[in-house]
Amino acid sequence: MARDKTVRTALLLGSLALLTGCTTFEPAAPPIAYSAPAPTDPRYDAFFDDGRTLPAIPARYLTEENTRQLVAYDGPEQPGTIVVDPGAHFLYLVMEDGQAMRYRVGVGKAGYAFQGEATVARKAAWPRWTPTSNMIEREPERYGPHAGGLEGGLGNPLGARALYLYKNGRDTLYRIHGTNDPSSIGNSVSAGCIRMFNQDVIDLERRVPNGSRVVVRESEPLPEPFLVGALQETGT
Repeated sequence: MARDKTVRTALLLGSLALLTGCTTFEPAAPPIAYSAPAPTDPRYDAFFDDGRTLPAIPARYLTEENTRQLVAYDGPEQPGTIVVDPGAHFLYLVMEDGQAMRYRVGVGKAGYAFQGEATVARKAAWPRWTPTSNMIEREPERYGPHAGGLEGGLGNPLGARALYLYKNGRDTLYRIHGTNDPSSIGNSVSAGCIRMFNQDVIDLERRVPNGSRVVVRESEPLPEPFLVGALQETGT
């Protein structure tokens, strides 16, 4: 009986995530200045982008597993396809000659709620974030001040880039985006869809045109620690 209740709860949360998509973010404070040693990988150095200085990723997060790698890939997808594996916390961009660029990702609630195929309908640099009317109604003190939207920038939870996924001409509310919280990469988190280091999402965005095919693999139900956090967050 307890297992059935847990499964029903996970399914309900998945349905809610589909309705709200990546708009389940909480407004974020501007990131702190990192005091970590300089990154060992120059691809993750600080750099100037569209009027903003993007912080370097602290060296402690730049493990071999977390940094983008060219890997062997034997899947059936054609080159140019993005393959998202939420359960493994990896995203692949399929390339020629049996290879793929592999990126480490963090997965939010909405990232577990969609599977199948979609298309990159549009891309945005330093995108705005706007809470839904349901979010404002439910928590007016938290989200009301942002009803008009939060401008893109270092404090915006969507990060430096966002790829918006559509299916059959309709917005899936599924996003691939950056993050101002590098510690979340490789983990299951309470909000959002598929998040990447800002340096990685910029790299991906430059490589894929609008119209690119996206395949989101089936994942297991919400992991138990993640589910507990989601229950606490929603107050159920």
